[in-house]
Amino acid sequence: MKSSLIPAVRLTIVLILLLSGVYNLVIFGIAQIAPNHGKGEIVMYNGKVYYSNIGQSFTEDKYFWSRPSAVNYNAAGSGGSNMSPFNKDYLKTVQARIDTFLVHDPGIKKQDIPVGLVTASGSGLDPDLSPAGALIQVPRIARVRHLPENQVRALVHANIQRPLFGLFGPAKVNVLKLNIALDKLSLK
Repeated sequence: MKSSLIPAVRLTIVLILLLSGVYNLVIFGIAQIAPNHGKGEIVMYNGKVYYSNIGQSFTEDKYFWSRPSAVNYNAAGSGGSNMSPFNKDYLKTVQARIDTFLVHDPGIKKQDIPVGLVTASGSGLDPDLSPAGALIQVPRIARVRHLPENQVRALVHANIQRPLFGLFGPAKVNVLKLNIALDKLSLK
């Protein structure tokens, strides 16, 4: 037993140093050469500081709504609801989101609502929507802001971020940046 215990303890110590020390230093070093030193993209708007990589709550009809958050957009408590898709409370929450969306967006059919508008992401802080999630909101925003739908739709298309190298990740729209662009469009 002694012959097995000593190598196991040594291996444990080496792995602790490697995985909790060296790994963290390597990641920190890589972050230092990234834009904004790995702190995310800071957006200044109307005298306030926002992080475009953290989901923001937008619930007014004049804005594109964000993806729901299981942690109320609190970056200190990132996490999903961890509820089963068959959990009755979860299903009630999703149905309430669907009902709210349908009240604010008349003329939209329930089956046309993208899932990203009624379910929270795994982190609860997703700053992006699918292009379909943004485009389905165009009629409401155009109506409330008294803008032509094609102008609002063009704004969405101009803010779609394509997959990295055309391969990695889905197309997405950053809701914060889109809403800032929408405010600037409305001021013109």
